[in-house]
Amino acid sequence: MKQPAAGFTNFELTREFFHLPPGLTYLDGNSLGPLPRKLPASINRVLAEQWGELLIGAWEQAEWMVQPFRTGDRIGDLIGAPPGTVVVGDTLSVKVYQALGAALAMNPGRRIVLTDSGNFPSDLYMAEALLKTVGEGHQLKVVPPTEVCAQLNEDVAVLMLTEVDYRTGRRHEMTTLNKIARECGVITIWDLAHSVGAIEVDVSGSNADFAVGCTYKYLNGGPGAPAFIYVSKAIIDSVESPLTGWLGHSAPFKFSPSYDPGPGIARMRIGTPPVVGLFALDVALDVWELATIGDVAQRAAELTQSFIAGVERTCPEIELASPRDPASRGSHVSFRHPEGYAIMRTLIANRVIGDFREPDIMRFGFAPLYNGDGCVSTAIQELRKAIDLKPWESECFKVRAAVT
Repeated sequence: MKQPAAGFTNFELTREFFHLPPGLTYLDGNSLGPLPRKLPASINRVLAEQWGELLIGAWEQAEWMVQPFRTGDRIGDLIGAPPGTVVVGDTLSVKVYQALGAALAMNPGRRIVLTDSGNFPSDLYMAEALLKTVGEGHQLKVVPPTEVCAQLNEDVAVLMLTEVDYRTGRRHEMTTLNKIARECGVITIWDLAHSVGAIEVDVSGSNADFAVGCTYKYLNGGPGAPAFIYVSKAIIDSVESPLTGWLGHSAPFKFSPSYDPGPGIARMRIGTPPVVGLFALDVALDVWELATIGDVAQRAAELTQSFIAGVERTCPEIELASPRDPASRGSHVSFRHPEGYAIMRTLIANRVIGDFREPDIMRFGFAPLYNGDGCVSTAIQELRKAIDLKPWESECFKVRAAVT
């Protein structure tokens, strides 16, 4: 799935790849991507022909055992990772824990894990839990995003960041931070949950040590789709995973009582791969045979710029929370309003789907694979109507749902 040259993408074809209900303006692919049209039939065929007919023999005959590597290489094409450096499986939180534990082991004399307040909370929770478990006086140092660079020094063991802020869409300069980190002897971990499939990423060219990400957002792998982990070729044969499951063993079916890590990226496997989820993700990745990440990133910048301009012209009551420069943000745009939750609930009731993040942020994700200019204009019009309705005066729009 090597990426063709820029200008290759036909966005009319990519829109046809997905099922979206008629009359719905879906701007929440930054939380959950839509269903690929061919996925139900493809999964049914896999279930019937492989699980149904081959049963346990499918692990070899259908190559279930190597699927995490094949799918990993397909994701690698989208993030600038060489073949054999990405593997898929487990959840993103597990992969964050795994990457951080391995990174800390590479810097045993240092005690600071540096991150920022824009990092995804689950990443921070996993880091806190791991550092408590290690119990060697490590500190999770959380600073504002703009202060990360100044805080990098020889006392820091690991820099752990989400490249694109899940709330505001603010984007860190990966190459710059990796360079400074390397000069200070700091190991880097990047969470690409809001990057992969949305913007151009080059983990190898920028000298990242580790990267992790989920696949249910811009990669459209479906709810609960498995996560991935990348490890740089420079360290891939020496890293030590803190989670040593049986499939990360060099010879899992020898069932040795002691652990011996597998070669290369295989050592970052943990448990039995989620075969059905992997096949769903693999089908979703077929859309990248019709598109390039460069084209998608450029089109996302155009759509988000158009949306920002339209909202600021039409809805001056709300405040832009995202960077104005498209090169400094991901593929979602956020606006602030004291009653943002009620406004978003009104939009959703009128079939414009975005989401809300505390305390006052309305998020609108633009995925050019299926979003176009019509989505921009509809969202702007409906946002103006929603504000005019003053939904915050109605109790039904104030009550927080379990999922916002």
